[in-house]
Amino acid sequence: MLRSLYSGISGLRAHQTMLDVTGNNIANVNTAGFKGSSTQFQDTLSQLTQAASGPQPAAGGTNPAQIGLGVRVAAVTTNFTQGSAQTTGKATDMMISGDGFFITSRGGQQLYTRAGAFGFDADGRLVGPDGGILQGWSADQFGKVNTGGPLGDLVLSPTTTIPAAATTKVGFEGNLPSDAKDGDTLTREIEVFDATGSVRKFTLTFTATATPGSWNVTATDSKGPTTGTTTLTYTDGKLSSGTPSLTVGSITVGLNALTGYAGLTTVAATSRDGSAAGTLEAFGLQPDGSLVGSFSNGVKQVVGRIALARFTNPEGLEKAGQSAYTGTANSGTAQIGAAGDPGFGSLASGALEMSNVDLSQEFTNLIVAQRGFQANARIITSSDQVLQELVDLKR
Repeated sequence: MLRSLYSGISGLRAHQTMLDVTGNNIANVNTAGFKGSSTQFQDTLSQLTQAASGPQPAAGGTNPAQIGLGVRVAAVTTNFTQGSAQTTGKATDMMISGDGFFITSRGGQQLYTRAGAFGFDADGRLVGPDGGILQGWSADQFGKVNTGGPLGDLVLSPTTTIPAAATTKVGFEGNLPSDAKDGDTLTREIEVFDATGSVRKFTLTFTATATPGSWNVTATDSKGPTTGTTTLTYTDGKLSSGTPSLTVGSITVGLNALTGYAGLTTVAATSRDGSAAGTLEAFGLQPDGSLVGSFSNGVKQVVGRIALARFTNPEGLEKAGQSAYTGTANSGTAQIGAAGDPGFGSLASGALEMSNVDLSQEFTNLIVAQRGFQANARIITSSDQVLQELVDLKR
């Protein structure tokens, strides 16, 4: 039989594979996080009909004579270039700008994906459309995240609570009028919290003395009651004597931002730590992958951080379906980190990374594959005609 028949058959198979790959790319043109593939061909073994010979004193050397036996698909490679961004406005939709993969857990298997269309399940876990649970690190009660610890499910349940924190610092700013009369008083109140979140009043009383620009300051905590006093003297509006802070029980009062100019009375409490207990109401995503929760007590605190993975050879990953990948022997071990770390991209909320398929290129590849298939079919037709001629010799 003619070698060209088998060469033509191999060409049909190879170009059929190219058609399959191109068709899959086009089918996924609107799949979030999809990465297009390309087909690479190489020739197969060649039959040696004449070996090469070296030059002799009386004759020159000759080159080998070989006849190729067709073509084969050498590889189907994945293109991991960045896809375009599509704004969705949904807080749980996330996009990686740069290198890295989201890590999900599905059925006990760790998977990697660029598709960031996440939502909540009944347990408050962030999950993908396939049920894969987004992995990361949960924060402790103080909002600290240990990125060196083991990965776990990220849970943002409405029942998530932040514990109460006792007030330890109160700060006052503004101006004490230097032209106040002896005995004039200014009273300012602010609510503070104990370790259980209970609210109580904290009062600061300023009393003008006979010395212009001098004030006696008394702080009173309704729990006790506990008091603390100090005297502040201002010259040309600036503090000239006195300690600009006082301690009342476990609370330190900062007075260093006060001034003492005439005609202005603007003293007010401007800062305070501590809070009551609160429940999670909303969250926001930071570029470094931190999930910042907004709690009912007005506190904003980190509740977790999304983990990312990268590979030495991402093209070595194996597609596991549902826009996910698994590691292989040639992809390298997954390197775990967070967004913004060296070698990792940043995260954006309310957007998705779309497919990186270029339709103009894919339709061109479709034409090339189709013409290649037709050309190889012509090889088979021509070989058949030659065989027919041979059969007809017997007539």
